[in-house]
Amino acid sequence: MAYIGRGPVTGSFEKQDLTADGSTTTFTLNYTVGSSSAILVSVSGVLQEPETAYNIASGGTTIVFSAAPESGEDIFVIFLGIAFDAGSILGTGAITGQTELAEQAADGDFLLIYDTSATSLKKIQKSNIAATLTYAVNANLTGDGSTTGFTIGTSSRSQNDILVTVNGVVFHPSDDYTLSGTTLTFSTPPSASAEIRVRYLPI
Repeated sequence: MAYIGRGPVTGSFEKQDLTADGSTTTFTLNYTVGSSSAILVSVSGVLQEPETAYNIASGGTTIVFSAAPESGEDIFVIFLGIAFDAGSILGTGAITGQTELAEQAADGDFLLIYDTSATSLKKIQKSNIAATLTYAVNANLTGDGSTTGFTIGTSSRSQNDILVTVNGVVFHPSDDYTLSGTTLTFSTPPSASAEIRVRYLPI
């Protein structure tokens, strides 16, 4: 049979039977619900109106009837939706039977985050958490055995924001070199023909 617009969606809905005694109005639910409209309630085959015939209380864990159902009445609840507090679930370890990821997450893996602007949980691919870091070569220099001062391309960096190698050996800021503006100054002149590489570290 064809449908105009969105087609019907089928799913699995949980059912809970309640036992009435003619005096009890409050019953504990098997599942936590977000609102009184998240369940269907039947009393002797008659659907009950949310917030009129019953309300939800205790943070969505109990149903409270406005009048106690009579003893022997057939009462059942169909859960249309179940509420989850992700913060409390994760914080108290209520999610069990899961194994911890023992290695670095792959770029294609997904993580759950709470989007404060949309006030909802969303998934994000690990590769989108931060930009890919690059260590571009800013300067390829050559020592001559006497020169200690070399010019690099920018004055916006400090000596701790650059990686300096001489013939592949990493030099230590302050001890082996200093940076002032665009001038890189070595404490000892690099040897003649020494290959000097300056890379900017991501900041």
